Amino acid sequence: MDGALLVIAADEKCPLPQTREHLTTLEIVGIKKIVIVQNKIDIVPKERAEKNYEEIKNFVKGTVAENAPIIPASAQQKINIEYIIEAIEDVIPTPAREIEKEPRMIIARSFDVNKPGITPDKLVGGVIGGSILQGKFKEGDEIEIKPGIRIGDKWQPVTTNVVSMQKAGMGIEEAGPGGLLGVLTKLDPYFTRADGLVGNLVGLPSKLPPVWSKLFLKTKLMERVVGTKEMTTVIPIKIGETLMINVATARSVGIVKSISKDGVEMDLKIPICADKNDRVVLSRQILGRWRLIGYGEIVG
Repeated sequence: MDGALLVIAADEKCPLPQTREHLTTLEIVGIKKIVIVQNKIDIVPKERAEKNYEEIKNFVKGTVAENAPIIPASAQQKINIEYIIEAIEDVIPTPAREIEKEPRMIIARSFDVNKPGITPDKLVGGVIGGSILQGKFKEGDEIEIKPGIRIGDKWQPVTTNVVSMQKAGMGIEEAGPGGLLGVLTKLDPYFTRADGLVGNLVGLPSKLPPVWSKLFLKTKLMERVVGTKEMTTVIPIKIGETLMINVATARSVGIVKSISKDGVEMDLKIPICADKNDRVVLSRQILGRWRLIGYGEIVG
């Protein structure tokens, strides 16, 4: 992501646990270009809106969002939307894209567009949606998807072809980084329905990063659990415990096998396709919910 909107409701005390979690996640993944939207100003008195504004200022002090603009707004009444757009243009300019690199796309959605009862002659392949990180894809390209699909107890990369592409509702013949992209493929739609391919990487055959079923992470834990009201102290990771990991759109569960001064080794329930040094978000189950406790970098 090039930047983010941090949306905070004016009718609630700031910060709520999830707001703290969102800001911490932005810091972890290295997003520094932020616009804060103080929403719902239409349903609170002026005094409450002003107090909430001060709560926001105090909350972001000393964080990556300390100097982010705060735009009072109402999404329902369409108040100050133009100023949010102006702030996005000022704070989150479009960066230089790495279009000469090997193309790579993260899958954030996948689905079947065939309607029930369609005749076989009108069937089309599965659709994948997401964002291109680098390079360009063209109509007709042969692409590889990793880790791919599960066959028995193993995961198998799959190859297919780009049939057509859409961005912002318009058909295009070539697509590069920026925005969300929909790609019609020749895949059996059985594999793409119900977001079945979310978390996979897409690239040219043999050009994607390795698939990891075991990870060794150099970890950094937070002082407090993020996302809970109590702000519980984060206890050290233990051998045998289960952690959830997120890398871009990929999500898996890992069982900690060993711990050393250099990091943590874990076995993954679902493999991930990622580069060395990619950032991994770590969560632990606390009171029945996954809560952010830190992050790591893939060492091997």
